[in-house]
Amino acid sequence: MSRESARPNIVLIHCHDLGTYLGAYGVPTVRSPNLDGFAERGVLFTQSFCTAPQCSPSRASLFTGRYPHNNGVMGLAHASFAWDLSPDETHLAAYLRDAGYRTHCVGTVHEGRGGPLSWGYQAFHPAHWGDEVADVAIEQLEKLVSDTEAGPFYLYAGFVEPHRLPSGTGELPGDHTFLHPVADYGPDRSLGVKVPGYLKDTPGTREELAELQGMVHWVDAQIGRIFDAVESSSVSDDTLVIYTTDHGYAMPRAKCNLYDPGVAVALMLRLPSREGWYGGRHVDGMISNVDVLPTLLDLLGLPIPECIQGKSFRPFLDGQGNTPREVHYGELTYHDYYDPKRCIRTDRHKLIANFASAPAFMDPSQTWRPRADTVVPENHAAAYHPYLELYDLQEDPWELRNVAEDPAFADTRRDLLRRLHTHMVETEDPLLHGAITCPQHHVTQALLEEAAES
Repeated sequence: MSRESARPNIVLIHCHDLGTYLGAYGVPTVRSPNLDGFAERGVLFTQSFCTAPQCSPSRASLFTGRYPHNNGVMGLAHASFAWDLSPDETHLAAYLRDAGYRTHCVGTVHEGRGGPLSWGYQAFHPAHWGDEVADVAIEQLEKLVSDTEAGPFYLYAGFVEPHRLPSGTGELPGDHTFLHPVADYGPDRSLGVKVPGYLKDTPGTREELAELQGMVHWVDAQIGRIFDAVESSSVSDDTLVIYTTDHGYAMPRAKCNLYDPGVAVALMLRLPSREGWYGGRHVDGMISNVDVLPTLLDLLGLPIPECIQGKSFRPFLDGQGNTPREVHYGELTYHDYYDPKRCIRTDRHKLIANFASAPAFMDPSQTWRPRADTVVPENHAAAYHPYLELYDLQEDPWELRNVAEDPAFADTRRDLLRRLHTHMVETEDPLLHGAITCPQHHVTQALLEEAAES
């Protein structure tokens, strides 16, 4: 292929629950040499955000280029949560398949209920643990590379780590322990533990962060194996490698919440055959994961359908303009429970509109007794949402001081409310018309009606 190949191969590597918890994003105590090294050779987006701070909705946006309230996935897809992509949604895999790509999926997927083959993947290769995902991805990569006459390929590799799960031992889980038959995930304190400013520096917080560091170090090693396989292949120069994750890491006031620790995500890419798409470049403008799909379509010269709500950042990487957005919009509707909220973020401010008097933050710790405590609110058990939250991100980067009722911020509050409302109207957000009903409601209602008629 030429140095400016219009149809590069694509390898997309994705993690659960990692956020920006990497050395490349300024966390000095986590060991992530492979992802850090990839950033040094590629492009790192320093202000990359997801549309939703939980698994299925965020992934659905990444792979459709549309907001969760538009693509149908406003909560988790598995079990009785049962949210699913709307029938008329088109997945990235389908766009690429229809453009002549060979589309293969390895490992963890979580953006809907239909499954990879229904979304446009031509083959699905199950794998669970990180080492298994790397083994299978490398095996498939070698097969795809060996048949270059068959056209370009798209290979997705999804890792479950560093998502925390109960141990499954029947005991009350006290940490994130997995039942991996081989791996020892940590905890990792070899470089110490740096506590972020929104959490209290307590032994419990340090313990949980050390466990997270161990799992990040583990999955970084597995991802590094895929990087090595791509770079040692005959198609390295003409293969676009993308690394990202779904949302923030699973600590209190991060995952499942619209504060930056919940919506900031790692995004890196590298395409050696295209100037501006490699070389240790840092992009400081805001990017949303809803922008990834239109960027790929734009790169390949494919039409971007009018229904796509993201914006391509291909022109910026090619030196033809600015990054595509001045504001980022985020949302949460359902995760563990109904907690509807919407947000708008600029470089300077963030406004969160809370539509229910739920607890002040949804706790994603997944432990029997969470060990980490937040700075704000001081007493989580007795704190609930205000109507609005407004933060000055320049003076208060950890979003600890809500200035929504401060007269000095009245103009900012009014402007952001207006812009958020316009976004919700233009995207036909159903939250503007009242409470949103979850799939389980319909199932339970049907059971009641069935019993009444029998």
